[in-house]
Amino acid sequence: MNRSLKTYQGQDIRNVALVGHAHCGKTTLISALLQAAKMTERLGRVDDGSAVTAYDEEDVARRTTMQNALAFAEWRNVKINFVDTPGFPMFVHEARAALLPVEAALVVVNAACGVEAMTRRVWRFGEEFNLPRMIVVNQMDHPRADCERTLNALREGFGRQVVPVQLPILEGNGQNPSFRGVVDLVTMQAFVYEPDGSGCGRLSEIPVRLREEATLAHQALVELVAEGKDELMEEYFREGTIPEEHLIVALHEAIREDRIFPVLFASGLRNVGSDHLLDFLQVYAPSPVERVPVAARGAVESVGVRPDSEAEMVLRKVDDREPLSLYVFKTMSDPFAGRISFFKVFSGVAKSDVTVTNYTHRSAERLAHLTVMQGRTASPIGELHAGDVGAVAKLRETFTGDTLGDAGHEIYFDPVTMPEPAVTYAIEPKTRADEEKLAPAVHKLMEEDLMVRFYRDAATHEFLLAGAGQPHIESIVHRLRRRYHTEVTLKAPKVPYRETIRASASAQGRHKKQSGGHGQYGDCWIRLEPLPLGGGFQFVNEIFGGAIPRTFIPAVEKGIQEAAARGWLAGFPMVDFRAVLYDGSYHDVDSNELSFRLAGRLAFRNCMEQTRPVLLEPLMRVEIEAPEGCTGVLMGDLTGRRGRVQGMGSGRGTTLIRAEVPMAEMLTYGATLTSLTQGMGSFHMEMARYDVVPPASADKVIASAHKHVHADDES
Repeated sequence: MNRSLKTYQGQDIRNVALVGHAHCGKTTLISALLQAAKMTERLGRVDDGSAVTAYDEEDVARRTTMQNALAFAEWRNVKINFVDTPGFPMFVHEARAALLPVEAALVVVNAACGVEAMTRRVWRFGEEFNLPRMIVVNQMDHPRADCERTLNALREGFGRQVVPVQLPILEGNGQNPSFRGVVDLVTMQAFVYEPDGSGCGRLSEIPVRLREEATLAHQALVELVAEGKDELMEEYFREGTIPEEHLIVALHEAIREDRIFPVLFASGLRNVGSDHLLDFLQVYAPSPVERVPVAARGAVESVGVRPDSEAEMVLRKVDDREPLSLYVFKTMSDPFAGRISFFKVFSGVAKSDVTVTNYTHRSAERLAHLTVMQGRTASPIGELHAGDVGAVAKLRETFTGDTLGDAGHEIYFDPVTMPEPAVTYAIEPKTRADEEKLAPAVHKLMEEDLMVRFYRDAATHEFLLAGAGQPHIESIVHRLRRRYHTEVTLKAPKVPYRETIRASASAQGRHKKQSGGHGQYGDCWIRLEPLPLGGGFQFVNEIFGGAIPRTFIPAVEKGIQEAAARGWLAGFPMVDFRAVLYDGSYHDVDSNELSFRLAGRLAFRNCMEQTRPVLLEPLMRVEIEAPEGCTGVLMGDLTGRRGRVQGMGSGRGTTLIRAEVPMAEMLTYGATLTSLTQGMGSFHMEMARYDVVPPASADKVIASAHKHVHADDES
């Protein structure tokens, strides 16, 4: 819906991130809020791709949110900026990143499922960022919605500070009552909604059957609000209650200070309770200017280097009168508009056609056309005040995590740290044309998704694509095809096995070749000795008396290294051994570097027959987080994967399992974990160390390697 955009002062802005478990209805709820505020002409839906914040082609195809998206509503002279976040565990890094530019989190809970794994995780994120949290029990129209059970689960999971500020109005008998409205426990008024989906409630009397329950709930709310302030407690004991005008102010303050976590009820799909939720955000959600001064780091001397933890900390107030400072929290690559940078104005006033400084790269950037984003639609705006969020296209050297602002007032806002990718796949372009387009296309995707890694493995010489999980990698491949017309093939990456020795051995390597003219002659004796795991390669020269001239010693070392790189058992590089060159001979005319290099290779191969070589495999350090009820099945699965459990922890209904598991057993673990936990588990893994492969598994690896070698020879 087209409308002229006005600028808002910081006290008239609310920045809210909607977080929660997958399929709790965050995207649909935002659509309902936008429709209730008359920002859209109709209620957008996820299933038909009309939802404002579900504009990405992958989001529409999979009917789920995979990246953060922004929208805004103008409501009663207040601008409310919404950040829609993913709810699947493998995209949880996006939800965490969304909490930096906002002042409050709206935790959305499915009325039928209650508190789920991701609900607990995003709640911990809110604690980490010291964000006020408000809870919306959504999908109250669901046949299995259970208000009482959900409230009990919320209190059990997050404490007695969880308190309803509304009661749902349910009509009808039987197991599937209709959700018709809400009772406001602050003003003690009821709002009833028609089934037309307009989202506008009609003021009404509290139903008779709910009056006693509403009175008790109002009293419980008043008592909890009064607990935090002595003057309120005195007023409560003196008057028996707290007047509405005092209660509103006190509740706002209690929410801002994390002393109360209010619970509201809504149905995004039926657009019930949406306008009252907007009213609640307008009155009770903290504004940016109420935020404590934002911590940042001082300037550094080196270009392109962020200040470390030792840099001087400075505080910047969210105020128009402070120097301009912007933090880029998201980047989007648009085929037509190019790179779009989403930013939060932490201080000062950002204006169009103004040149600012990128503090990280020490470069000038021109804010040519400031916009505010309604999903994918950009609307131009002249200026943005401290506390507001906006976007600008075609900044040359600015990326996610950068800080921009006025020259001479350098500060750096710490970016949100990202976990390391959990899953890696080998990627191959299908044609030569695809090969030429692959790297530029992937790097554009990396600009907007910081969890994507793209690199070449030095050991296997494969191009690897790493991400948060298999669906994440698949979505990247689909974007490559749809946006950049680049076709690739995914396959499991090669496991970087290694080989080593378990015993010492000595052998001679002698290379002699005679033909017309100068011949070739090189002769050396070496001793191979095992080193501890992780010892790498060492070369020791014990030649004395000139048995081999010093100019040929490096050639022997090079020959040994070349032979070690080709392995002995299965063609994997040999590591963790010492090669000692202790004797040899040479010919004044026929000896040269090539001859001694070949002699070094022969000596290595002759030694290997006596050194008891073994295969090494990489072990991954794995952390798995899942509901407590899945602990047994996960432990059994890890045991079947030759994993070794290192420790466990639990809290708030979740279990954390730490283990070491061979990489070969973890290549497709993401799909298995999704199946075992019904999508409620997540994992992270990183390289731990190498260890000896058990004989039975080693035989399979060696046989497979020889099979591939024979196939290559035949081809």
